[in-house]
Amino acid sequence: MEPSLPEQRREKFSRRWSAFTQGLQEFYVGPYRQMFKREQQDEDDLFMVVVLGEALGVPDPAAYYTAELMPALWEDFHAWHRRAGIPRSPLDYIGCC
Repeated sequence: MEPSLPEQRREKFSRRWSAFTQGLQEFYVGPYRQMFKREQQDEDDLFMVVVLGEALGVPDPAAYYTAELMPALWEDFHAWHRRAGIPRSPLDYIGCC
C-alpha cells in the first residue's frame, strides 16, 4: 500500500527540514569547531586536576567524593600528563610511561 499524498508531503518536508537544520548547524558551528574542541580539552584537564589533586599533593577537601571518579580517568591519564608538560607519570602507583 502506497502512502497517501499528505504523508508523502510530510515525509518530504521532514527530509528538507532536517537538511536545512543540518546546514544551519554547519554554518554556525563549523567555523568554531576547533575552538569548541580546545575549550572542551581545557575543561577536561581542569576536571582531571580536580579529581587527581589529592594524589598530586594538593589538599582537597572533596577528595573523599572524587576518589570514586579516579578509575574513570586512568584511560586519559597518560595523554593528560603529556599535555601538561610532565614527561613521566607524577604518581608512583600509575606507571603509564
